[in-house]
Amino acid sequence: MCGIVGFVSSFSPSASDHDALDVVMGGLARLEYRGYDSAGVALVPGDGTLVSRKKSGKLANLTELIEQDPMPQAMTGIGHTRWATHGGPTDRNAHPHLADGGKLALIHNGIIENFAQLKEHLLAEGVEFTSETDTEVAAHQLAKNYRVTEDLTEAMRLLVGQIEGAFTLLAVHADLPGVVVAARRNSPLVIGLGEGENFLGSDVAAFIDHSRKAVEIGQDQIVTITPTSVDIIDAAGAPVAGEPYDVTWDAASAEKGGFPSFMDKEIHDQPQAVADTLLGRMDPSGRLVLDEMRIDESLLKSIDKIIVIACGTAAYAGQVAKYAIEHWCRIPVEVELAHEFRYRDPIVTEKTLVVAISQSGETMDTIMAVRHARQQGAKVIAICNTFGSTIPRESDAALYTHAGPEIAVASTKAFLSQIVACYLLGLYLAQLRGNKFQDEIRMILGELQQIPAKIQRILDETAQQVTDLAIAQKDTESVLFLGRHVGYPVAMEGALKLKELAYIHAEGFAAGELKHGPIALIDEGKLVFIVVPSKRGRDSLHAKVVSNIQEVRARGARTVVIAEEGDEEVRAYASDVIYVPASPTLMAPLLTTVPLQIFAMELATVKGLDVDQPRNLAKSVTVE
Repeated sequence: MCGIVGFVSSFSPSASDHDALDVVMGGLARLEYRGYDSAGVALVPGDGTLVSRKKSGKLANLTELIEQDPMPQAMTGIGHTRWATHGGPTDRNAHPHLADGGKLALIHNGIIENFAQLKEHLLAEGVEFTSETDTEVAAHQLAKNYRVTEDLTEAMRLLVGQIEGAFTLLAVHADLPGVVVAARRNSPLVIGLGEGENFLGSDVAAFIDHSRKAVEIGQDQIVTITPTSVDIIDAAGAPVAGEPYDVTWDAASAEKGGFPSFMDKEIHDQPQAVADTLLGRMDPSGRLVLDEMRIDESLLKSIDKIIVIACGTAAYAGQVAKYAIEHWCRIPVEVELAHEFRYRDPIVTEKTLVVAISQSGETMDTIMAVRHARQQGAKVIAICNTFGSTIPRESDAALYTHAGPEIAVASTKAFLSQIVACYLLGLYLAQLRGNKFQDEIRMILGELQQIPAKIQRILDETAQQVTDLAIAQKDTESVLFLGRHVGYPVAMEGALKLKELAYIHAEGFAAGELKHGPIALIDEGKLVFIVVPSKRGRDSLHAKVVSNIQEVRARGARTVVIAEEGDEEVRAYASDVIYVPASPTLMAPLLTTVPLQIFAMELATVKGLDVDQPRNLAKSVTVE
């Protein structure tokens, strides 16, 4: 949530490529996917003034305001898209917040937990507040520090020691053109390096049009950027050397590529995303390798339990992975919602391996769960899509999905690539512990490598059928999803997508639970999706799920069956059959999920809803 952009340049602002307003507004546009309800900018034109504009609603509202009330050219600027926490989404609560007689501007992502105490002291000193936000408290406290120190970097360092909570802060001052000062704690911030200009952003999308060279910023660190320098210090004021890295995707990757929405594009990105997650995983000797393995092999051989921690869609990826890892490695796997994990006194030891799954690497609940697990002595492996983000940095090992930027708020390609990454981890552990022979691992990898082409077939041959179904069901108010084994988390993910995008009631159930209560929800015309397992393999659940289809069909439901090609038995009980290519049981979720993604997207589209930015949601939940 909340997009943040900072920019300084030594070039003439008459060139649009270097005008602070254009750069900042362009960065905010690329960060819209993060979810927000107001936007604002502040510029330092260099004449001893500071100019700010802000507006509730979408970025277009801010653009219109600036057109009506133009801002001067400048070489220094900051910008913000806000997702309301303290105070509603109004003009006065939008960022930036001003202090020091309007000469200092501050933007903030996160929550300041001790704002009330600080505000009480500031009020006693005669400070007047114009908003309901915790951010304005930080702005006035920073201004107070600056008046004492006459040094904006030192004032920010003091502020970091005075406030509690999670935050990214960016500040500019009218007296300091060409300077932006920032700090972070438990909230994302990255530096972009340029020639004669430098950048700050919530993520690299903020400046990808201008630079593909980035630098990580650590916990409680303060960074000061000028057109020609980047200086980082820690909370004690000691210099810190940042860790540079190259961004491997370009601005075009963050554009829609001709699709009507980012979500549509990202659904169609999935064959490539899965292929890229699998790419380069074998060493010259034919053994499986991971990205950043910093855990001793002897320790991994001794683990007696795996706990997967994640939220939302990532948690469902973990639920799918549980079946595979337990099957391949014979290690018990628990899947925990990260926001519940550390509050229930979990049993974690030095022989516990914790797997943290997060697309952004900045999910606050998961960050805090990682820290708790490590404090208890567990080793943590991060599965993440964002290089240099907090979760992989704070973990003992990292496995990157390499899926490219995911812009739409509702996750699609991240889900599939997370499952694949979990499977790679499971196979790696099976290899290390001797649970699988090398030829068995190669066979499973071969099956995974066939998945991208099978996903592409669904997109080419089945998408229109699903679209037509969504159009026909545009007035439906409730949808149920049923699945068994790995089909159960797929059903829950299908329901989540529909809730996120179409704003209707949807629930996913284990099909075996149907007779234990949920069947009471079935009435005439109820739309029910059933994910049917393959008939092949030992202990097939196919017959049991077909029985479930009969049960709901007999009670008047409209049954939409997702089955593998060649399964003719389900036709007798299905209102609609959506076929996917045949695959081994554990690979099926990588295919059966895709029609459910398409259905949710198309149902929301026919309802006239914004599938890229669903209401009330943010791409990355960076507060607990």
